[in-house]
Amino acid sequence: MNTSKDFIDAIGRRHLPAADARIVCLVPSITELLCELGLAAQLVGRTGFCIHPHEIVARIPKVGGTKDVNVDKIRRLAPTHVVVNIDENEKPTVERLAEFVPHVVVTHPNVPRDNLALARLMGGIFGAEAAAQRWCADFEAEYATLRASAAGPQRTVLYCIWQDPWMSVSQDTYIASMLAELGWRVPVLDAGVRYPRFTWSEELVHGLDAVLLSTEPYRFTEAHADALEKQIGIPVLLVDGEMMSWYGSRALAGLRYLSRLRTMLEGN
Repeated sequence: MNTSKDFIDAIGRRHLPAADARIVCLVPSITELLCELGLAAQLVGRTGFCIHPHEIVARIPKVGGTKDVNVDKIRRLAPTHVVVNIDENEKPTVERLAEFVPHVVVTHPNVPRDNLALARLMGGIFGAEAAAQRWCADFEAEYATLRASAAGPQRTVLYCIWQDPWMSVSQDTYIASMLAELGWRVPVLDAGVRYPRFTWSEELVHGLDAVLLSTEPYRFTEAHADALEKQIGIPVLLVDGEMMSWYGSRALAGLRYLSRLRTMLEGN
């Protein structure tokens, strides 16, 4: 599912507009997008990781996490739709939800421009087409600005999402596609594994221009970055994980953040 057309064809055609839907969203970034599209009143459930926009989601019942979902609580909420994501949610859980939820909306954006299909899909299903079109126009403008900016040198960067064990991202992830907009690539650490484990070695470090430590899901800090940079001898930057991995409405800010990230590395 690497193009917006594929994204729409694969999941959008299965659903009819539902302006009066009762929505449980198990994807933090899409919960934020639904609120952005004016659909907060239709959200009847969310995960504990659905934290944006705080003042709105605070009033929406929690149904567990993205992996440890409370199926019985969702059943009691009687949703008409549940929104899930292939990376975020477990397939067995989704199959259990499909037994009693009329519509299961499965998402899997892989590249930044998939956000256009995602917004149109949510707008089409839930009767917010006009809001979705406005958001898409803003995204297109921001994307054009990024593409028009002067390209820097190509880089190989290791994007770290966890330590103990150390984990990174593969080239077919949304994060890697965001980095690719800057002409940066991530190394192949374990072919076929989307979030590979790795160990530090001279050979690995020698092939890198920089290491990026994400603030989520592991809460890396500047102290982690400073210590690792002294250890391996190449630039190590702390990066905002939400800006790099949250598709949906936060992707607009994410595109702007890419320009800042390039400046951060070039000025290091």
